[in-house]
Amino acid sequence: MENDILNAFKAYDIRGESPEPINAEFAYKLGKAVVEAINPKKVLVGKDMRLTSPELEDSLVKSLIEQGVEVIKIGLCSTPVFNVLMGLNQGKVDLGIMITASHNPGKYNGFKFTNSLVQPIGLDSGLDKVRDVFLTASEKSQVSNIGAVEEDKNALDRYVDFVIEKVELPDDMKKINVVIDAGNGMAGLVVPKVLKKLTWLQAEELYFNLDGNFPNHEANPIKPETMTDLIAKVKETGADMGIAFDGDADRIGFVDEKGEQIPGDILTALFAKIQLKKFKGGKVVYDVRSSWTVPHTIEQAGGESDMYVVGSAMIKRHMQKEGAVFGGEMSMHYYFKEFWNVESGDYAMLVLMKYLQETGKKLSEIWKPLQKYFSSGEINFEVKDKDATLEKILNEYKSDATQFSDMDGLRFEFGDPKIGEAWWFNLRKSNTEPLIRLNLEATSEELKNEKIEELSNLING
Repeated sequence: MENDILNAFKAYDIRGESPEPINAEFAYKLGKAVVEAINPKKVLVGKDMRLTSPELEDSLVKSLIEQGVEVIKIGLCSTPVFNVLMGLNQGKVDLGIMITASHNPGKYNGFKFTNSLVQPIGLDSGLDKVRDVFLTASEKSQVSNIGAVEEDKNALDRYVDFVIEKVELPDDMKKINVVIDAGNGMAGLVVPKVLKKLTWLQAEELYFNLDGNFPNHEANPIKPETMTDLIAKVKETGADMGIAFDGDADRIGFVDEKGEQIPGDILTALFAKIQLKKFKGGKVVYDVRSSWTVPHTIEQAGGESDMYVVGSAMIKRHMQKEGAVFGGEMSMHYYFKEFWNVESGDYAMLVLMKYLQETGKKLSEIWKPLQKYFSSGEINFEVKDKDATLEKILNEYKSDATQFSDMDGLRFEFGDPKIGEAWWFNLRKSNTEPLIRLNLEATSEELKNEKIEELSNLING
């Protein structure tokens, strides 16, 4: 049991099966540990629609106020709503705790922690201290002053107003028809508020009822099998685009008017182009799995490309340090400077719609020209010894590589795609499973297939 509890503490959040080990008792002890380790005076608390979220919230808040902490409850919300409320409350709250397990299946729940700068708190920035005192956290309150609870009933409206204000939509937006799949997640609460304020946006709604069991499909747009209903509905209705959110609505996937899903890294390139126009240049951060299209598009748009490690928390911190205007990951996380470097699927959706109107083009006409190379997608290999496998690949390819990086796994580049035949690959270890993950791209389908086979034989050999 103790191992289950400690294993729930991940690099940048707490996540586990609920109600065991993540239950009311866990939440109560977590409140004690948070106060002992971090000592916040005022905490913002939000929750998603998972079945155990209400009891986790009740128990966590009870624990916090018993120790004299003031709590602002914003109730049911998406992660972007939570993050933006943290931003709008800068200087008023010390800590934010969001009860969610993001895109994980319904049997999971957990907690995300955010500091007053709207940055994630992980095992390298305070969550380690919470974990260390969790098992020994005192059961009884150490203070005589009971904290207060305040409910912010306008949180969702404040978020929607902020999103619409930041997009800077023209007054003459033309009618656009879309299909939106909320996946029974938190977008089902937030998006209707956006639709109500924007009469030009006509949406066919899929799975907008909140249901922590996720009865229709996993809310995870990076998985093609979760997009089939959306694609079918886009084709059936002749919509201009399809949009899919993950469970806590921070990640977003897009389907064009032909029903083809846009890869996550191509969307990074597209949003980078839009942001660089808005900010008249600047730095854009992208992850090591991304297509050559991303740095090429950034540089053509007058920006500076900055390849960095995979991971939401790492990229957000790096963006802040570098003053970047945008960041994107293949996993469909898109980070905007004007949103404290956090994600907002709602904002990304409206930014893309505004750009469609400005160009007068269809979505397929905007993204397809960016897809110049041939990508493998992510391929997982089960291996007995991850480190030995990476060492073998390093020895095999390093001397022939045009460029090499080991900032996150291994990334090798061979040749220059602007001149002739070229290819690259990235190989990374899974932190939680006996897997290594391969992403590969080439200037031709034939070269891509040849190199996938070559690497597969080496990895499995």
